[in-house]
Parts: sequence; structure tokens; C-alpha cells
Amino acid sequence: MPPFRHRLFNHSRLLLILGLLLSVGFLVTSFISYEVSKRSILEAIVEQSLPLTSSNIYSEIQKDLVRPVLISSTMAHDTFLRRWVLQGEANVEEMAHYLREIRQRYGAFASFFVSERSGTYYTGDGILKQISPDEPRDAWYYRTRALTEDYEINVDPDLANQDALTIFINYRVYDFDGNYIGATGIGLTVDAVRRLVSEHQQRFNRKIYFVDKAGKVVLVGNSARVLNVDLHASAGIGPQLARILAEDSGSYQYADADGNTQILQVNYLPELKWYLFVEQGQDAALTGIQRTLWINILISLLITAVVILLAHVALRNYQHRIEEMATIDKLTGLLNRNAFTMLMKKLLADYKRDPQPMAFLLADIDFFKQINDRHGHLAGDNVLAGIAKRLLDALRESDLVVRWGGEELLILLRHCDLSEALRIAESLRRGIGEEAFATNGQAIPVTISIGVTEYQAGESTEQAVSRADAALYQAKNAGRNRVCVAPEA
Repeated sequence: MPPFRHRLFNHSRLLLILGLLLSVGFLVTSFISYEVSKRSILEAIVEQSLPLTSSNIYSEIQKDLVRPVLISSTMAHDTFLRRWVLQGEANVEEMAHYLREIRQRYGAFASFFVSERSGTYYTGDGILKQISPDEPRDAWYYRTRALTEDYEINVDPDLANQDALTIFINYRVYDFDGNYIGATGIGLTVDAVRRLVSEHQQRFNRKIYFVDKAGKVVLVGNSARVLNVDLHASAGIGPQLARILAEDSGSYQYADADGNTQILQVNYLPELKWYLFVEQGQDAALTGIQRTLWINILISLLITAVVILLAHVALRNYQHRIEEMATIDKLTGLLNRNAFTMLMKKLLADYKRDPQPMAFLLADIDFFKQINDRHGHLAGDNVLAGIAKRLLDALRESDLVVRWGGEELLILLRHCDLSEALRIAESLRRGIGEEAFATNGQAIPVTISIGVTEYQAGESTEQAVSRADAALYQAKNAGRNRVCVAPEA
């Protein structure tokens, strides 16, 4: 076989297209799966996860407030307290002792009583102050006095404890005849709520904080936000805050200062008159499926690489087989005329750049039809294949041997002039004639006739072969088993 070959199709381009199709298919499938998973996760966060967290916190807060409400109710119905008021509030120390005992027994942060008759604010340390309707910090009392319910829960700084932020349960007190005589109750620090918020933040990896009706952050867990920050000024949540506070509850999304999307669940807590904000970063929620996406892409690329490798091996073998079928004569293993035509185009192009002598030998097996008739076509095929092998063995690797048709064989000798071609032709003819070809245990003598010509510049391949054919015809007419030279063009 010659060292060069004509490709029947572009192997690399086919592999490139296959690789692109596989890669695009895998990537599209992976990203579609990612988007579906992403949408499901975000829907679960908005519709289930964040609302459930908000409800749990709300329930925990309500549970923590049940006991203080019962304590305040007990104080409001306490016989001692009501009799002490009706007897003129004479002994202040008795009331102070009572309030201290309540505070110590139940672990309250503060305990108090405000008298409607005298306007005196009593604590466990005695008289704190006289309330006044003109004092803004006493507004809570007048609001409690006007209640139709028995109590309210509010959050205010505690004047008796250096303005510490305190959850107060303000309970209305009536005398034995049902007349309003004041307000009593206890105060709890917000530490319990803050601890609850911190626990939920750590457990669910979410930011949890409380916002008042003015839009200021009033309570945080582990530094989710800075206290007293007005969210109206926040670049992310600020533009939506008016709508959020007006709707009391709902789910929202906004981009924070770093450009990360935050999912926000809001619920209004009427007991505290605060809004509970629970938010979670979208990127944090999607970390798991993003990691899965990259793993899927990596696996897809590996599968694509393996498929391309296997396809390369299969295509290389397949192309080799196809090229052999298209260029090699199956019986003799020689080039066929189609392959010779393609190769001659390259050889003639090379000849134009660098003219080097080329010679054509057209050989024909003498009396081949008689061999077929006498010994059978299988014997004839064996003889033809044997001669082809002898020619290949006797010639150089750069020379071409072609099955031209039937029992005719065309030989192209590169870098070979006419005199050298005649010598080679005689050697081939003599070698074939001296060797018998055995088939079915029987030796068959064979001779060949050869027409020789040297390629001349400017002529076509057909013209050169035609002159070799004329020389072969001359050899046949002269008695066969000889070499003849074609005349010049």
C-alpha cells in the first residue's frame, strides 16, 4: 500500500460534531434539571420552610407569654392588692413588699402597680413616680385604662431598670364591685425572645429579627442586623417596606447590598405590635443543587470524552475498512483504478513542481482464459493473486501496482526512466515465467506480456496508459511472454 491515503470523510469534523451534540445535550439536560430543582426549592422555601419557621417562633413567643399573663391575672385578682387600694394605699411598704415577692417568686424582671385614684406608680422598690396624661412615657397606662380587653402586652423601656427594653403585661384591676381601680402586671426582658431567635438562626441558618411599625429593627438574634436601623433607608428592602408593613404578612424578595437575592417572610405579632422578619439567602439555599449541577457537568464531560474516544476508535477502524473497500481490490490486495486515479492527481501535481521520470508498465497474463477454462475460475483467481504478490514483493514500496481490469495489471515506477523500466519489466517477466503456480496440488506454468512507456510532460494519465496499452498489444501480437516499448507521444 502507498504511504498516502485519500480520506472518504472528515474524521475530526465528525468527532467534533458528535462531541458538541453530546456536550450540548448533557448541558441542556443538566441546566433544565437545575432550573426545575431551583424552582422547587425556592417554592418550598417561600411556601413551607420560611412560613413554618416564622410560625414556630411565633408559637414559642406566645408560649413564653402565657405564664406571665397568668401571673398578671393572679395579681389583678389578688384580694390583698384590691383591699390595699380600697383602704387608701396607706402603707407603701406593704405594696412594695408584695411586688418584690411576686418578682422573686416568678423570676420576673419587673413588677408594678399603678393606682387610678392616686396616679402613683408602685414597684418593688416603693413609689417610682406619679403618672400624668401629658407624659408620653405614661401613655401605656391610659391606653390600658381604655382597653375593652382585660390586658395588653407591649414592649417599652423600663424606667425603673435604666430603660432596659422590657415586655410588659399590663392587666386591668377592678374592685369587688367591678370598678376600675388601676393596672398591674410584670415585665420580662427580651433576652428570652432573643435567645429563641438565636437558636432558630443557628438551626435553620436564617436571619431573624423584629421590626416595629415605624420600620426600625428593635430586636435581633446573633447580630442579624443592627438595632434601631431604619429599614426605609436600606437600598434592598427599603423600596418595598411600606407595602410590607401595610400587608402585615407575606413573602417577598429583594437584592441586598452585595447583590445577593434574599427571600423574606413577614408576620405581624399583634401581642408585641412587632413584625417578625425571617429571611434566607437564595444562594445559600441553592448551594447543594449548585454543587450537584457542577458534578453533573463534570460527569457529562467525562462521559462525552469516553464516547468520543470510543467513537474515534470505531470510526478509525470503520474508515480504514471503508477505504480499503473503496481503494483495494479484494482478490489481489492491489490498488483499484479508482484509488489509482486519486493518487495520480497528487503525483502529477508533484511532477509539475519537481519533474522526475515516471514509467508505466501494463502487464497481462498470457492465455489467462485457458487457465480458467482448464483449471477453473478458482485456480485462475489463485494465479492472479499469486502474480500480484510476486509483483509487490519485487517492487519498491513507493511503486504502485494496480489491478487495471480482468487479468491486466498496471505498474507505476516512480523516479524511473525508460531504460530502467525496461530492465525491471524484463526482470518481472522472467521471474514470473520461471515460477510455477500451484493450485489444487497441480503446478500451472504462467507467463506475462508487458508494455512499457515513460511519462512525457504535458500528457494526461490516460494518454500515458494508452501508449503502454499499445505496447502491450504489440507484445501480444509478437507472440506473448515478452516486453515491448511504446512509441513516444
